Amino acid sequence: MTADPVKILMYRHRALCERAVDPLEIAAGLEAHGVTDRTAARFRHRDVFSLAEELYARVPRAGQDPAPEEPGPAEPEPGPAPGELPPGRAVRGAVQLLPGAVCAAAVAAHESAAGATALVRMGVDATGLLLVVLALRLAVRAGPLRLRRGAARSRTAVLWAGWTVAYAVYGDWLLGQLLVGGPDLPPVHPRAAVASAVGLACALAPAAWCAHWFAVRGRRGLAASRGLTELAARVRPLLAAVTLVFLGAVAALLAAARLAFGGAAGGWTAGAAATALGVLLFLARLLAVHGFPRAAATGVGTAAALEALAPALVLAARIPGLAPLGTPVAALAGAAGPAAVPAAACTAAALGLLVHGLRALTGACAHPPAPYAPAEAGRP
Repeated sequence: MTADPVKILMYRHRALCERAVDPLEIAAGLEAHGVTDRTAARFRHRDVFSLAEELYARVPRAGQDPAPEEPGPAEPEPGPAPGELPPGRAVRGAVQLLPGAVCAAAVAAHESAAGATALVRMGVDATGLLLVVLALRLAVRAGPLRLRRGAARSRTAVLWAGWTVAYAVYGDWLLGQLLVGGPDLPPVHPRAAVASAVGLACALAPAAWCAHWFAVRGRRGLAASRGLTELAARVRPLLAAVTLVFLGAVAALLAAARLAFGGAAGGWTAGAAATALGVLLFLARLLAVHGFPRAAATGVGTAAALEALAPALVLAARIPGLAPLGTPVAALAGAAGPAAVPAAACTAAALGLLVHGLRALTGACAHPPAPYAPAEAGRP
């Protein structure tokens, strides 16, 4: 048996693997050729489907550029001339920086319109919000954070993500007002957590870099592994490392944003809540990019539900006889501030996604040889 026994089947059944649309089709073809679970054990796999999953991941689909089987550090990719960047890479990098720049510009425009009429301020804020959303959409749908071609897109997941971000900006103010008997609208205007908004928008750039690094290292680990057990042993430390790197990056960006735009009112709890949300959204997108959109939507939806539950309980406590319902939220907010609610919700959901990712992202199908076709790189 060779050092990489699966490579024998890759060449023997290459036509089947290139035409297959999923691992089930390869498994059915292998069984039709007489490959059984006992045969799969000779190739260091527990069953035929496990073997088919690795074949599906390692053999490029028909029409894709084949990836090198065992890329290594000794074979660096050809780079540009000194002092130059490849045009495509430079544009993609600029797109990832766009949301943070647009968000900071929108905040500056809001501040400059402070002395204008209410209608003008509303127009400036609406325009800024629209531009930020468009920049986020462009950045997420280009480069390492875009979903695979043909992957299902969930509108529900987008709504959950939008809710958690909106809560990060206005949720602490709203919950604080509810706990003291308000809010008294319209005389009281909502107070936005500007630093959290800018920091999270800027965090998209390190998220894209971390996702790219994880994808490249994951494919290399797949090419160098001789079975799913070895692949899992390679991928788990990668996922933990990339999560820690992004955690440090988003925490640093949020701290810089708080210094630049203020936001000390929420204390350390507000920074922890925004950091936990950034990590949650990163892990959710990473799972979606690698073929697990349902798990991603579940994680973000859980955090959104917990965040919505807190003000709902405070409001329900105003009904005669239901006052005890608001006691847990009031106690948590009294101990660590209103930001403790999203901090706890996002931290719990992020840990759940991390645990799920340590199992789901160790499969061969999570690391296809060519996740982004060159012709499709600019398409949503």
